[in-house]
Amino acid sequence: LEILVTILNMNDNNPVFKQTNLTEVVPEDTKVNATIVAREDLSASDADLDTIFYELTTIVAGTDGYFAIKGVNNPEIYLQKTLDYEKFNSTTLVLYARDRPVGSTDTTNTATTTINIFIEEADTKPPWFLPCTFINTDKSICISSPYTGRVNISEMSTEPLILEPGPIYAIDPDYTLNEKIVYSIVGGDTDKVFSVDADTGNLTMNKLATSPDSYLLQVMATQVNNIQKYSIASVEIKVINKSNHAPYFESRIYNGTVSVGVAPRSFVSQAGHLSSPLMITAADDDFPNV
Repeated sequence: LEILVTILNMNDNNPVFKQTNLTEVVPEDTKVNATIVAREDLSASDADLDTIFYELTTIVAGTDGYFAIKGVNNPEIYLQKTLDYEKFNSTTLVLYARDRPVGSTDTTNTATTTINIFIEEADTKPPWFLPCTFINTDKSICISSPYTGRVNISEMSTEPLILEPGPIYAIDPDYTLNEKIVYSIVGGDTDKVFSVDADTGNLTMNKLATSPDSYLLQVMATQVNNIQKYSIASVEIKVINKSNHAPYFESRIYNGTVSVGVAPRSFVSQAGHLSSPLMITAADDDFPNV
């Protein structure tokens, strides 16, 4: 009697990953859809020769949606959204491998591997002139106000000019890189009256300002390591006549009279001269004919 025995394959083995813990360093400027971890580094094997089904989860709050797998049977991890080092610089992913589809009522064996992702800051932002105001909620763009200053006509200052709201100053907003910045005047100074210190940003005079017209300078802050990373700020320098005297009131005390019940915006009269409005006057010896 010949007996044929068929042995049925029982689902009694778990999927196995090559590694149960991986670490990847991802540059901040990595392009969307770029591969982060290759398929061959993440594929699990199964001694039962079952088809493996994958699922990727993110376990760090606020970092979900950035990484995904190519498909339920393809565990290759790719970048799904643009990274921003200022938002987060690391996250942790967990990849599940199952020998049955998610939701299957059959006995399912599962394996996991952990992927630690560290974001490496890239040189993505141009310099910011300070002080500046953020114009978006994620604080990736900061706009500075124009600088203003003044010089006396036909008088040359030997000290750095005092500007508002402060001295010319720019930073690299990629804080951990903090690339060196240099300054230059790129417009508005056709007579070469002014110079800017390349390292400090201090604005000084080369010669006298002989015209009463204001100067509207364009000062550029450029990263030394990358001239394509730059910003330009406006600096308005007003040319004024020098003031040697402070203004003063022509009388130390002014006396006026007003009647009870008069309408708002009515004139106040001079005390003792009800028909004459009270006038408060000041003078300045720099302008004797005014």
